[in-house]
Amino acid sequence: MEGWAGEARLRLGGVIQERILVTLLLEYGSVVPVSRLVEAAWDELPPSSAEHQVRKAISDLRRCIPGGAGVTVTDGPGYRAEAAGFGLDLGDFARGLRTAREAVAKDRRPDAAIALREALALWRGPVMAGGRGGRVIEAAATVWEERRLAAAEQFFELRLALGGGGELVGDLRALVSQYPLREGLRGHLMLALYRAGRRAEALEEYRAVRVLLAEELGIDPGAHLTELHERLLREDPGLAAPPPTAGAGQVDPPALAQGIRALPYDLPDFTGRDEELELLLDRARMPGDEGTRVIAIDGMGGAGKTALAVHAAHRLAPHYPDGQLHIDLRGFTPGESPFRPGAALESLLQGLGMPDQHLPEGVEERARMWRVALAQKRVLVLLDNAADAAQVLPLLPASPGCLVLVTSRARLVDLDGAEWFSIGMLTPEDSAAMLVETLGAERAAGEPEALAELAELCGRLPLALRIAAARLRNRPRWTVRHLVERLSHETRRLDELNAGQRSVTAALELSYQSLRAQQRAVFRLLGQHPGAEIDVWSAAALAGTSAREVEDVLEHLLDVHLLQQHVAELFSFHDLVRSFARFLRSDSADGESGEDGVLARRLLPYYLGATEVACAVLYPDRLRIETGVTVPDELPPFLTPQDALAWFDREYYAIQLALDREGGAADQRCVLHLSRNLAFYLYTRSRVEEQAAQGIAAVRAARRVGEPRLLSLSLNNLAVAHWRLGRFAEGVEAASEALEISRRSSDRQHEAISVGRLGLLYGALGDIAEALSFLEQAVVLRKQSGDEVGEAESWTNLSPVYRWLGRFSEASAAAEHAVSINQRIGTHDNEKMALIELAATRLATGDVREALDILERALAIGDETRRSENHALALAFTAEARQLLGDQGRALLDAGRALDLVGRSGVRLRSSEVENIVGRVHRGSGDPIRALELHMSAFERSTALGYRVETACALAGLARAAEDAGDDRGAAEYHRQAHELFDDLGIPASHRSWA
Repeated sequence: MEGWAGEARLRLGGVIQERILVTLLLEYGSVVPVSRLVEAAWDELPPSSAEHQVRKAISDLRRCIPGGAGVTVTDGPGYRAEAAGFGLDLGDFARGLRTAREAVAKDRRPDAAIALREALALWRGPVMAGGRGGRVIEAAATVWEERRLAAAEQFFELRLALGGGGELVGDLRALVSQYPLREGLRGHLMLALYRAGRRAEALEEYRAVRVLLAEELGIDPGAHLTELHERLLREDPGLAAPPPTAGAGQVDPPALAQGIRALPYDLPDFTGRDEELELLLDRARMPGDEGTRVIAIDGMGGAGKTALAVHAAHRLAPHYPDGQLHIDLRGFTPGESPFRPGAALESLLQGLGMPDQHLPEGVEERARMWRVALAQKRVLVLLDNAADAAQVLPLLPASPGCLVLVTSRARLVDLDGAEWFSIGMLTPEDSAAMLVETLGAERAAGEPEALAELAELCGRLPLALRIAAARLRNRPRWTVRHLVERLSHETRRLDELNAGQRSVTAALELSYQSLRAQQRAVFRLLGQHPGAEIDVWSAAALAGTSAREVEDVLEHLLDVHLLQQHVAELFSFHDLVRSFARFLRSDSADGESGEDGVLARRLLPYYLGATEVACAVLYPDRLRIETGVTVPDELPPFLTPQDALAWFDREYYAIQLALDREGGAADQRCVLHLSRNLAFYLYTRSRVEEQAAQGIAAVRAARRVGEPRLLSLSLNNLAVAHWRLGRFAEGVEAASEALEISRRSSDRQHEAISVGRLGLLYGALGDIAEALSFLEQAVVLRKQSGDEVGEAESWTNLSPVYRWLGRFSEASAAAEHAVSINQRIGTHDNEKMALIELAATRLATGDVREALDILERALAIGDETRRSENHALALAFTAEARQLLGDQGRALLDAGRALDLVGRSGVRLRSSEVENIVGRVHRGSGDPIRALELHMSAFERSTALGYRVETACALAGLARAAEDAGDDRGAAEYHRQAHELFDDLGIPASHRSWA
């Protein structure tokens, strides 16, 4: 709705004022009761003060409209819009209809046609296109829309009766594209085509409407249309144009909003796209070269391409005084085929006033006439909704004074010389602004957080935002939060984003239907991909085809904006497109079947193959086991460990979701080995809870497979995760079962692994004698089985046990053995831990400078992202060495980094170790209070875990810190508890200096 006083546009107030004025104007001249105005303003559940607010709104309107008291008149129980004092287009339209009826009654058909043409020329778009009305307004607007369509049908009927033909085709096509189910309009178009000598196209229109009616309504065309079709088939002479009637030649086709004679309606609440709009305007205003400037806008359905192009065209119109033409090329229109270039040229030439009888038949001849007609002219042409470049190229003028704006869902890469603007989603700020503009500032201000969530759930897609706002406007009692909760369910989100003729699903369906059968099948399969980003390898696995073939499909989906690409070589869905793809059902017309269970059958085996390759690069030393699972031949190449780790970082969540979704239905060997590979990666990234979850999944799958060797392996891997989490008893249970299995099957290699795991776990539990026995056995067994990696690991784990017992030379020798083996075979992560243990022993014996040198070597291996808890431990020991050497500043810096890093790692037993070491650093730096805090945290943490050695160290630290803080009584109690626990652990008093 627009109101003008001279050259000034009126500001009519908020939504309530607008709805009341619109209701009065749609029923102008009639008294509208206050109760009906209440219903129009609030739609449902009005406030108790509604009648008072209506009267206040009438008062507001009278103030803001010049002479407003004569516009909104009080009349008995309500109000009346009195149109006599101002110009009302609906009044002019109604008068035109009355004039036409009177002319028909007097058999003055040419006069009737002229009256209808002038009446229809008033229309610029649907009634209340801004979409701010409720049910009452929509019902009244529908009445006027029906009157308009009835007038249009009558106009074309009169023109055909007066001898009209091909000159009517363009405008009829425009209306039929908007109202494809309107059989009267379709019949007029068929007859106009037939009279223009285009019988095949006329018959094709009948076929199109028959298919559309069957699909949409399940019915056949009516008797009148069927009879016309039969007459066309037999070329009934009665369909020929009658002899011209006097005065008939003076009747021109009407300028309809969807036609080509003027620009479409510009949204009054157009919001956002400031950057794109300014860039587009700047490019359009730049001096042209020797030819027409072509600017093309592409984006996914519902992104607002047409709205942006129309808004820009209205801004640019003054620069093109010779005219502005618009045509909808119907590239993506429900139930319609794209405009053929010849038909589009016919409509454009008619828009320039070219008589139908002067139009040549061929596309090339029409294109030449089009270019000649625009020579030396400044015309803006908006080609909306283009299907492809072939449809657009013949329509391009040659004059340097012309501008062509093209919109399309596809990126028309073959349109040479065009400047392209790809528009994506609105920014969060623009999305919020659009919702505020359409909802009203007052309502939006009450729920800013819910408004931001609503924008994200709508994917910041303009179409979805407008639909959501329309739903809220039509439900004034709904809160924004209520709609957010409804949209939060992905399975119903697309159903919620549906309002009248506007629907996100319908917009996406058009793009989907434009695909070929293979492309549709791949699109549906990609919808099942669990990842946020999709690479060509996983897409090929899902599609069951080669990477090269699927890459072509991915690129096409990217070109038509059904996929996005934020990172090179990775493809992703917009959230709403993913929802659409995920719930598409297999279309029998595509000839595809067997899409159910595709994750289990195709994607999980692919991920197994890819993780096997990645693990081979990352962990060349790990135990190799044949999976027995067939995997795709094409797998991603990993040139470096960094490549493999980055791939794992990107794909882990997708793999996990695929396992969660389809793991139960998949080959359990696949699940087992895939879980094992993920556990290795998670171990490296110190994501211990997830590592344990993968370990449990692998054990479960191994039990189903029923192979003892695989079960033993999985139990041992799970035991490591339990150790890192501080679940020592559960770890002992898993490793003990693995040991029993390996001994029953005389599997010496796995027996050695189990023995080593038990030694590690018993050490954490404080059973030092048992730990020593198991670890010394593990060294021997690993060496006998030729497992150098395992042997080095066992020496590393044995070193701290020797240190606890005060056997420092043996502790050093064990760590040195481990360092030597790891260096020789190139297992650098394990070498780092061996160096840390060697440095810890040097610190215990007072060789501080040498310990610092060793620690700097350890820190230089890898970085803090790999087994970050070990890096944190190295930093903590480094801080202690620096503090002992007098470098207090750097010591405290390293100590802070160690605490931060171990806190983020999730490895619980390392946290207590690091806190105890850093506590010693703070005490040595003269801060016993901070030392007390750290040792107490270590005490509580290690006690909860049952990590008894670190509990004893924490008590010893608390005793020394309490002494420094002057708490002699507390210090004595801590000393007593520490000595008791050390005694219980079997660690002699003479060998406790390391603590």
